[in-house]
Amino acid sequence: MMISTWRKRRAARLAGKQRLESETGDIEVTVPNHFRCPVSLDLMNDPVTMSSGITYDRESIEKWIEAGNVTCPITNKVLRSLDPIPNHTIRKMIQDWCVANSSYGIERIPTPRIPVSSEEALEIHSKIKTACRQGDQAGCQNLVAKVKALARESERNRRCLVATGTAGVLSSAFEDFSKASFDDNVAVLEEILSGLAVLLPHDKATTYLASDASMDCVVWFLKSEDLSTRRNAVLVLKELVPLDNRNVDMLLEIEGAMEALFKLIKAPICPSATKASLLIIYHMVMSSSSSPTKAKIVAKFVDLGLVSLLLEMLVDAERSICEKALGVLDGICDWDQGREKAYNHALTIPVLVRKIHRVSDLAMKFSVSILFKLCMNEKRENGGVLVEAIQRNAFEKLLVLLQVGCDERTREKATQLLKLLNVYRGRVDCIDSVDFKNLKRSF
Repeated sequence: MMISTWRKRRAARLAGKQRLESETGDIEVTVPNHFRCPVSLDLMNDPVTMSSGITYDRESIEKWIEAGNVTCPITNKVLRSLDPIPNHTIRKMIQDWCVANSSYGIERIPTPRIPVSSEEALEIHSKIKTACRQGDQAGCQNLVAKVKALARESERNRRCLVATGTAGVLSSAFEDFSKASFDDNVAVLEEILSGLAVLLPHDKATTYLASDASMDCVVWFLKSEDLSTRRNAVLVLKELVPLDNRNVDMLLEIEGAMEALFKLIKAPICPSATKASLLIIYHMVMSSSSSPTKAKIVAKFVDLGLVSLLLEMLVDAERSICEKALGVLDGICDWDQGREKAYNHALTIPVLVRKIHRVSDLAMKFSVSILFKLCMNEKRENGGVLVEAIQRNAFEKLLVLLQVGCDERTREKATQLLKLLNVYRGRVDCIDSVDFKNLKRSF
């Protein structure tokens, strides 16, 4: 497909005798063919030569290789190496040509920064390990700062660093310094945490952070007053917690961890931190090994005011946050304390019914599940939740849900809900009505 597109573009451009027009439009400057990338046919900004001897613009050939190709687009021969070599000669010639034609509005291409190579990344790893063994805080801190700078310079650099296992090296360094005097190593630990956050998502090497000392340090940063540090800590924990339920249990044992996560939701720093906090809380509520432990976790979050906070957040939350907030609320509503708070909040039923069909399949699944738990455990004789759900058109929305389809578990819950709601349907006037005469289902 890429070759076909390239050939069409090339034919069209050659037929039209491609020319780069000046800003005035009075004079046309022809771009020399050997300055054009054979793939994009545009002036090369960062010329690189492959093992086939053909020079391309770096961006074009890297996209070609990332698509899974291992051959040269021009010669169709298998490339002996997929590492592009900077062609400084051609780049200098292009820059000289740009300067010579600057009067026609042509800007000089900048000298590109050479991307980090696997060999350079491994060399940095070696130096970081040496600094850790020697307890060289300043040296390690400088090396981590270099890693951050390289990762932020380009996405290609970040991918290279991740692929070579830089996250694992930083995680190991974090563990080493956390086992020593924390007060003496705060600066280097904070720098490493920042470096780990830049390299997200991590590989499984972040399990180095699952030690008692490392986890204590991460939570300490999670409770700090510095917003950037708190963000970095929660982003790193988000990668660590789903790997093993033992990590969740360890986090729960650390004093102040739950309060710090709640604070990140109540006083948001940024969307990524809010999502990370919700995801961690979800694992806390759903992944704990024992029922008594889960009950204590839910009770703690309920006492903090999480149920009300989630419902207020759900009113106008964007899709990803909405899904995660509903997931947490679904877990909390497995327990009496959580359901009691939901029963007593005016937004509960309106928000849940509204989210059906409005956000995503996952949000709909959680909404139906929460509504099911609330209705099935309704203890009031007047059917307060059921009546309100009917008034909010839950019956009609659930009918549509069965008509358009959903997973088997959600279908079962929706069917049971319809049977419960049908008992009160004739006694309540709906706030809004919809014509469903074409739905051939009876309940």
